[in-house]
Amino acid sequence: MQPIVQTELSAVLRTGPFHLALRTAIATRGLALHRVQQHLAQRGVHVGVTSLSYWQQGRRRPERAESLRAVRVLEDVLDIPEHSLTRLLGPRRNATAQPASPVVRPYRDLITPAAAVDRLLASIASPRDTGLHTVTHIERVRVGADRRILCRDSQHALRAHRDGTDRYLALYQGDPGCDIDRVTVRAEENCRPGRIRRDPDSQLLLVELLLDRRLRAGETHLLGYGFDDTPGHAPSCEYIRGFNSGAGQYVLQISFDRDALPVRCHRFLSHAPGEKPRETEELTLDGQHRVHLVASGLRPCLLGVGWDWE
Repeated sequence: MQPIVQTELSAVLRTGPFHLALRTAIATRGLALHRVQQHLAQRGVHVGVTSLSYWQQGRRRPERAESLRAVRVLEDVLDIPEHSLTRLLGPRRNATAQPASPVVRPYRDLITPAAAVDRLLASIASPRDTGLHTVTHIERVRVGADRRILCRDSQHALRAHRDGTDRYLALYQGDPGCDIDRVTVRAEENCRPGRIRRDPDSQLLLVELLLDRRLRAGETHLLGYGFDDTPGHAPSCEYIRGFNSGAGQYVLQISFDRDALPVRCHRFLSHAPGEKPRETEELTLDGQHRVHLVASGLRPCLLGVGWDWE
């Protein structure tokens, strides 16, 4: 098994969901479904090819006792660690149950001014819970030679926790003095821009990113999108990401121009705007003039990187 393939399989066995982990394990093993069925039969477990297909597509889920036994035997057939698939199923549920919704904090608790956030959300009649939560978010921010943030790019893997979810809301706040009316939105992968609302006084922008399909509960979706900023008057000194429903994993990279490097960088975490950070850690620029952070299992919070120019 090639290292990169093994790494992908190990990652999806940790994060799920079950159908994706099963599909990846089967593909990594290089087995057709009828061969998987034969291996199961040789071990005294009988499952139809159709059932196996539905399981790996997420159209059905193993629930009955004999199906759960088949999943345990699949772990042996596919040569993956014991319980690696069964734990992704979690507790048994009835046919109509859907994944539990994560704890959601209002956006107004994470972004100021709260009244401006409320106005933007009300303008598109947004519900408090959009039905999506973050599995993995990789974000890249670039700071130019003038010491101001130029752009932000995101690769965002999301999971639906209710059926029919078809859009994601992205809030962006520029630095003081930026012209929010000139900030551009780039919907680059598996989405297109819907309604866009702006509040010039608070440098806030809200964009509705329309997915290219309706998601069922438990399904995942990958988005690629970004913002091109119009810098304010003063140098940028931090970038903050708010998580209103937490995240499985978040990666943030800040890139600086080689002719304008900060003298100090640090990461920080807080739970409300203006609150003293509860966690801080020094970051060191690498050879490409970048710093990054990686965070897992985040609860609702504010997480970011700050830097000093002098």
